[in-house]
Amino acid sequence: MFYFDPLYFILAIPGLLLTLWAQWKVNSTYNNFSRVRNARGITGVEAADILIRQAGLQGQVQVQGTPGKLSDHYDPRNQTLYLSPEVARNPSVAAVGITAHELGHALQHAQNYGPLNFRMAIVPMVNIGSGLGYFVFFLGFCLATQAGVSSTIMWLGILLLSGTALFSLVTLPVEFDASNRARRMLEASGLMQPQELQGASSVLSAAAWTYVAAAASTLLNLLYYILLANRASRR
Repeated sequence: MFYFDPLYFILAIPGLLLTLWAQWKVNSTYNNFSRVRNARGITGVEAADILIRQAGLQGQVQVQGTPGKLSDHYDPRNQTLYLSPEVARNPSVAAVGITAHELGHALQHAQNYGPLNFRMAIVPMVNIGSGLGYFVFFLGFCLATQAGVSSTIMWLGILLLSGTALFSLVTLPVEFDASNRARRMLEASGLMQPQELQGASSVLSAAAWTYVAAAASTLLNLLYYILLANRASRR
């Protein structure tokens, strides 16, 4: 039966383990440095105000709150930096590091950073393909008795699903670049001491692994469907 295909577990387990490890890494690192108070005692909101001003983004980037833990993000559609309660109100090393990272995305947007613009452009395609792709693929798989038709439908489903893999891949340079920008902003701002910068960098590095894990899982998942389509086409 397809649902008990050993190949699926062979490909899925490494991605799952990497994802679990990355989530543990980012949570443990964040929890550690969220308890370390930065020397200047500034919260995420206060750091955002200072960094926005120093980066010349005043009047361009707004700061608002958002519910949840580690839900911080920058939305280029309305040029708004959303900070979670812990980051917004906590004067910790982690809070300042996360704020700087999200403002790194704001700088990317202001400077027309290519990979960010490309990721924004493919969002509609990814949203459609991520849901429709599975339906199309399994429709083709269920029509396996009509080899020519099913093969075409399955590969169409894979094409739709490939948008998610592309999105995951282009996310990597976007996130790594935002972290690099964050480090440069923090060094230039004088908001943190060298040891605190190392702590903030540890938080950003741990977070980067979640994007690596997501990309790896998505690619392994896509590889499974490609192998499955090849196997069904040979029948």
